[in-house]
Amino acid sequence: MRFGLIANLKREGGVDAVRAFIKWAKETSNNLFLCQPLGVDTDLQLLEPDSLSDSIDIVVSMGGDGTLLASARQVGPAGIPVLGINLGSLGFLTQLTPSQLIPSLDAIVRGEYQTEYRMLLKAELSSGMTIDSPYALNDIVIDNGPVSRLIDINMTVNGEEVVSYRADGLIIATPTGSTAYSLAVGGPILHPGMEAIIASPISSFSLSTRPMVFSSRESLEISIHSDHGQAGLTLDGQIMMTLKNNDRVKIRRAGFDVKLVTFSGNSFYTVLKNKLHWGYRPIAEDE
Repeated sequence: MRFGLIANLKREGGVDAVRAFIKWAKETSNNLFLCQPLGVDTDLQLLEPDSLSDSIDIVVSMGGDGTLLASARQVGPAGIPVLGINLGSLGFLTQLTPSQLIPSLDAIVRGEYQTEYRMLLKAELSSGMTIDSPYALNDIVIDNGPVSRLIDINMTVNGEEVVSYRADGLIIATPTGSTAYSLAVGGPILHPGMEAIIASPISSFSLSTRPMVFSSRESLEISIHSDHGQAGLTLDGQIMMTLKNNDRVKIRRAGFDVKLVTFSGNSFYTVLKNKLHWGYRPIAEDE
């Protein structure tokens, strides 16, 4: 098989994991391509990001969830499955550890794996300004930018005005992103296989505004006004732009899904329990 590798070697254990991957590829006669210099001595071919999808069957993303989000945006349009290897921190999307890397690669070669389809969101600006990477696997956030003041946010759905917020911002999340920033501000948890869009206000200045869930077929349009004249737009916490008063952001489901490599026995509910301690009863001091 042809594997690609995207890695964040700033994380502890990253270099050792990459070396183990390279050694495995050579010993098993599988092809391995790197998409960026990794600072590891190797004769492997280095591919430009634009040509990576044309040369591989599966990409391995080593790092944290941020690395996987970037990998998904890079190869997702081509339908290349992504295997996430967690190098520390919480790793809700990158569920496997470096010790599970080689057994997982062997299982993939044998065809003993599944792929989960995850929907993405796409953002477009009414101003016509181009967003370099307009897709988000987790969320699209509109907030008050560099100034800590409330902003006015108006949201329409399919052209119909639905709600106005006076808040620090608004999170538009996918089911995959329902366990990320959206959850932190009181949004609901959705199974990542669902097809829906979540709108969760950030510190809304009203007790009557709550998160809302929309069909993935809906088209949302967000307009903002702030006393300081600007706001921020962030996609997956990585792509950032400045919005001006009366700018409008159109958000809808992307025209493709991301494929994540999964294995049996590692269900979404298992991850909820292991990573977020979901459903665990608090332990009293005298227990």
